[in-house]
Amino acid sequence: MTVRRDPDGFARIRRARTAAGGVVAVPDDEPGFEARAARRSAEKDAVAEVAASLVVPGTVVALSAGTTTYAVARRLLDVPDLTVVTNSLPIAALLRATAEERGPRTPSLLLTGGSSTRSAALVGPIADQAVRGLHVDLLILGAHGVSNRAGLTTPDLAEAQTNRALIASARRVAVVADHSKWGVVGLGGFARLDEIGLLITDDRLDPQVQNLLRAAVGELIVAGARDS
Repeated sequence: MTVRRDPDGFARIRRARTAAGGVVAVPDDEPGFEARAARRSAEKDAVAEVAASLVVPGTVVALSAGTTTYAVARRLLDVPDLTVVTNSLPIAALLRATAEERGPRTPSLLLTGGSSTRSAALVGPIADQAVRGLHVDLLILGAHGVSNRAGLTTPDLAEAQTNRALIASARRVAVVADHSKWGVVGLGGFARLDEIGLLITDDRLDPQVQNLLRAAVGELIVAGARDS
């Protein structure tokens, strides 16, 4: 009853965020988008270069929320006749700003809708319903953590559910995760390693872990962050 009487109070102290019908807990270990974007930029850029090379003109590509997928989005601005589906507010803002500057030559944008998380991801029933009705050629998917035991995880349970909906909508899935994500386990899981067709990481990942991933996922691509 206390929570129901004062949801805004919990939001003010960043212990929860308001949502339709009540409040949703804010994970303590999930920093905001800006804080995460500044970390390991060389590794993210190397991974993003490889992921962007997979995108074919004239197709529909989905980008999940995340700083590495944002780096991918920056490399797709000149791909002709591309449609981008995303639940990321920063990616949507990037595409809109580019469209205002360049006009119709930029990719078309389809934003899922939903409630925003602390990491600027749109999640929840509205986002899930929008995604379930789509057919995507390629999903480029980020993750808070990757582990042998837990697979792909995130601290936000609603974001995990939306990620599962994105996976179900895609013909092909490419996971982008730099070496720092290995061994990190969030509260909500959304895919096992053996469900991943392609995982792109950087060359600072331990070679023994690389061998483990090669045996676990469909395909592993190691991007050359050390040379970038």
